[in-house]
Amino acid sequence: MGSITASWVRKVMAVTLVVCGTAIHAEDDFERSPIHYSKAEPSNCISDLQKKLDSGEVKFQYDEKYGYLPSLLDALDVERDTQMFVFSKTSLQLQKISPRTPRAIYFNDNVYVGFCQQGDVLEISAVDPKLGAVFYSLDQEPVDRPRMMRHTDNCLTCHSSSRTEGVPGHLARSVYPDARGLPLLSEGSHNVNYKTPIEKRWGGWYVTGKHGKQTHMGNVLVKGREVPDDFDFSVGSNVNDLTPYFNPDKYLEPNSDIAALMVMEHQIVVHNMLTKANFMTRQAMEYQAMMHESLGVPKDEMLDSVKSRIRSAGNDLVDAMLMVEEAQWTEPIQGNTSFTERFSSLGPHDSKGRSLRQLDLQTRLWKYPCSYLIYSESFKVLPTEMKSYVKDRFEQILSGADKDEKYKHLSDADRVALREILAETQVWE
Repeated sequence: MGSITASWVRKVMAVTLVVCGTAIHAEDDFERSPIHYSKAEPSNCISDLQKKLDSGEVKFQYDEKYGYLPSLLDALDVERDTQMFVFSKTSLQLQKISPRTPRAIYFNDNVYVGFCQQGDVLEISAVDPKLGAVFYSLDQEPVDRPRMMRHTDNCLTCHSSSRTEGVPGHLARSVYPDARGLPLLSEGSHNVNYKTPIEKRWGGWYVTGKHGKQTHMGNVLVKGREVPDDFDFSVGSNVNDLTPYFNPDKYLEPNSDIAALMVMEHQIVVHNMLTKANFMTRQAMEYQAMMHESLGVPKDEMLDSVKSRIRSAGNDLVDAMLMVEEAQWTEPIQGNTSFTERFSSLGPHDSKGRSLRQLDLQTRLWKYPCSYLIYSESFKVLPTEMKSYVKDRFEQILSGADKDEKYKHLSDADRVALREILAETQVWE
């Protein structure tokens, strides 16, 4: 474990027991061929950054208030307006987290960074195109050459389960927190994604911004050990100032923008689906190669079982990217930082100035309901068999050939716009 201390191990054990249950489980499929998750050499934004730190090409400055956080975010091109606060004790450094000292999270397409006040480490979850989520920590002690240490064991207790599609992945949870931030596990919890009803989101999180009469579970604490049937979650609604809850001056920014939260929740689902599609295809193709060799089947003949696995994972990925079953909104949502405008301005754009990153926030998350992660490296490196299947499904759905009711949220105008944007921005090349 290198420089990881005994206290770190105790904290990991505590999280395992309190949040996830037992850590004892059989070896996961992704630890075997052809994935070899723990043994494989990562190739992601953190492994690349570490090489630059080792060579001296990049240097971190230690900040007395935030440690290496500002330098790390700058090196990774992570904007401060992505900041979100979570105060439930549902992560690694739970002893540092409380309603008065929430954990801050920052993200971009390729990485998630967690910061705790007086924390021992910065927590990092990188998006590895071939391995899925890869977990690192960076000690918050000044040294000449900072090192981000990879973790392949305890993190997977929570970050490799049905909540993450059974692959090393990312997740967001909504819980019922007590006055200390401990989740009332007897009351259950919600895995949060773009399908989750607004009223079930953000328990244990701080949320800033406007959302009208819609309620959510953020910004509130539960007294006692049970949630009363008549509990009023509206007391945490439409908050723009977090100073009544804690001192935001101790963080890089004072807000936990509702729009950033919703983008992150969409993003983590698609990241997990991309990993699942990647793993299942590679595993299926390895199995097919073994069958071809042992049974003498022509190598260009795809087995029905292999087609089925690719179809299953491919359909899940396509549906996530096209926002199938997105939760219904009753009123517009408005963030209170620069996030919405900045994020919506990002490309690539087509000749009409349209981008898949443009936020709608009136009745749905996206103006053009297709994930911008279709431009990601994780999508680009999908095995040929999976990428070809996804391309065909997009064509069937967006052309209107597929009449399945689950795609009825895509209007004719949506389908035309998406086909034009995807064609002009060269997604399939």
